[in-house]
Amino acid sequence: MNLNENEKPIGVFDSGIGGLTVVKRIASTLPNENIIYFGDTARVPYGSKSNLTVIEYSLQDARFLINKGVKAIVVACNTASSIALDELRKHFALPIIGMIEPGAQAAKAATKSGKIGVIGTRATIGNKAYSEAIRKLDAKLDVVERACPLFVPLAEEGWIDHKATYEIAEEYLKELRSLNIDTLVLGCTHYPILSKVIKKVIGENVTLIDSGVASAEIVENELNKINLLTENKLQGKQEFYVSDIPVKFKEVADLFLGRTINHVHKVDLEVLTEI
Repeated sequence: MNLNENEKPIGVFDSGIGGLTVVKRIASTLPNENIIYFGDTARVPYGSKSNLTVIEYSLQDARFLINKGVKAIVVACNTASSIALDELRKHFALPIIGMIEPGAQAAKAATKSGKIGVIGTRATIGNKAYSEAIRKLDAKLDVVERACPLFVPLAEEGWIDHKATYEIAEEYLKELRSLNIDTLVLGCTHYPILSKVIKKVIGENVTLIDSGVASAEIVENELNKINLLTENKLQGKQEFYVSDIPVKFKEVADLFLGRTINHVHKVDLEVLTEI
């Protein structure tokens, strides 16, 4: 590959804001890479949409990033990863990395007892995406999944050490705790924001798997295999695009990225749907 190809950015898309935790992990793993992020904030959440709609939206999101000249796409949305990944790979030739496979691989590597818990949105849990991916790696593993839909608004409100968050986490996680799991997959990109609460409620002895961390390692491996890692030695740049309310996005991004971002660009839905 020529230098120009190597210096293309990595594209990341999510149905909203949660994928910023994945951007943070990729930037930590590959600090010299440029990243373009698109959050479909006008149509969030994808978890309540039909499979056909999620596929349609995901194709539009991917085309938007491809038009921006990306060299790879990270689907930083567990719902889209569980529903649209195969379709995306059929349509586009560049590397496309989802959340499910890296998270499943990390969970298999981490567990010692073979008892793994998975928490996520209703759509991700309803599709049994993680349990099927984990059992495909090892049919003997015991996987229990639990939907935790209220974790998303709690994360976006920044209630990372709030009494209500602990109470809701206790209600969601008590069954998993009673099953003596030793590994818990955070199957939604919002959930790492609440990892302190989740860890305290589920038990300090339980290993938390952040799919964003796992996917960042896969991105590095995939780009390295095809000689597409940047040769730039400077700090990578990041661009952020949303389909609605960029001001709100900037507020929450400070929490999710751990730093302030100065510019967020709004993309009209009309433009997105015509791509």
